[in-house]
Amino acid sequence: MPTINTMELEGISEKSWGDAAREALREAARTIRHISKLEVLGTSTEVEDNQIVRYRTQVRLYFEVESDR
Repeated sequence: MPTINTMELEGISEKSWGDAAREALREAARTIRHISKLEVLGTSTEVEDNQIVRYRTQVRLYFEVESDR
């Protein structure tokens, strides 16, 4: 039976919260294999001069731990 590990990350985008979540996944997938689930934990924005300038999405990734067999 596999063992599942989790990692919490925050993605940042100038376009949208969805793009920020995809950015977190894209970056994590560079070094983590077998990602099976992404859970959105929260969203926020950065504001400058009364305008949204960045979207931030906090996510939890689930991935299978590889055994040394």
